[in-house]
This record gives sequence, structure tokens and C-alpha cells, in this order.
Amino acid sequence: MNDSEFIFIYSTFPDEPSARRVADMLVREKLAACVNIHAPMTSVYEWQGKMETAAEVAVFIKTRRMLADRVMDAARPMHPYSVPCFLVLPIESGNEDYLEWARRQTGQ
Repeated sequence: MNDSEFIFIYSTFPDEPSARRVADMLVREKLAACVNIHAPMTSVYEWQGKMETAAEVAVFIKTRRMLADRVMDAARPMHPYSVPCFLVLPIESGNEDYLEWARRQTGQ
């Protein structure tokens, strides 16, 4: 396991407005320093035995490892999917002035 202080939580949403609602809440509640919402992409997957193709937006939530469970717990009830994707990705390093800003933004 990587013990990095900072992580990304990757998620996908069906549209920008739903991603934006979650992003705004996470930043306002100091659970994330920043949330990047990426342009629409095409996702291909199987759901309930049927092949699906859908437009989605990807979201990268920049936060601290110690907040990961709280971020996912706060975001899940607002997420429009019955089975949302929340994947934790380590951030190995970064420039210290940015990381210090991120610490302040997450209330630590």
C-alpha cells in the first residue's frame, strides 16, 4: 500500500451538473482541495447483462488519504448512479507550495 498523504479519488458522472453539485459540496465542506471535471467521454461497459455505451464526465477529487472515506460517504448520497465509481489513486509527490495549499484547503 502506498502511504502518500494526498490522493485522487476518480469518479464518473452522467453529466457536468451532477458532477458540479458534488464538487461544490466537497470543496465547500473542506473534504477536497480541488475537483477537476473533465470533458465528456464515451464509456463502454456491461450493466445488468446488457452492453451499454454512455456519455460521462470524469472527475478527479484531490484530497488527503485520511479523508478518503469521508469524501466517498459524503459524495455517495448525491451521486445519481446506484453503483457509483470511487477509485482511490495515490499521488506520489508534488510541489510543496501546492501541497501546502491543499493542506490548508482540507482543514489540516
